[in-house]
Amino acid sequence: MKVSKNIENLMSSLQILPGVGPKTAKRLSLFLLGENKEGAKNLSSSIDSALSSVKHCKTCGVLNDLDECVICTDLSRDEKYLCIVESTSDLFAIEETNEFQGKYFVLNGLLSPIDGIGPDELNIKKLVNLCAHREIKEVIIALNSTLEGEATSYFLLENLKAMDIKVTKLAEGVPAGGDLDYVDNNTLKRAFSWRRELRD
Repeated sequence: MKVSKNIENLMSSLQILPGVGPKTAKRLSLFLLGENKEGAKNLSSSIDSALSSVKHCKTCGVLNDLDECVICTDLSRDEKYLCIVESTSDLFAIEETNEFQGKYFVLNGLLSPIDGIGPDELNIKKLVNLCAHREIKEVIIALNSTLEGEATSYFLLENLKAMDIKVTKLAEGVPAGGDLDYVDNNTLKRAFSWRRELRD
């Protein structure tokens, strides 16, 4: 059966979400349009509002609706410890453990020359400058254990080793090839507790 063009467009749009294939997109589309139109309006309004107001924090790069996020402006957090993550979702995952009370820097990606993502796209100069102007005792690299994550970790180490800063990396607990966003809180807590110093 041929569906209407508008339903087909909605189904296609929903497939940009992770884990949503054609069948799930069809089910969600028909649910929103048939059984929950009010919910669909609220969803549409929330997306529009978020798209017009959410931006990257000018200091750490996390997605939020302020020029400088609440973590960067929180004076109770220890500026001597800087945790480097790939994405806002990774930052949220770490925050949910209540294990880390320092500040963050969000790369918003990983080095991937094949995809045209180099140091400039990840604001690594900004990160190095931040480390040079703050009295940072330790940089904790909390990136996914993928090829790109490892390459980015060692590139960061190369750029930071001239400074008198201890560079550590999340160790035990985070599975190789896994995404931080899918790791449970207890595993993430252990990874933080057992972090190791990153060396050449």
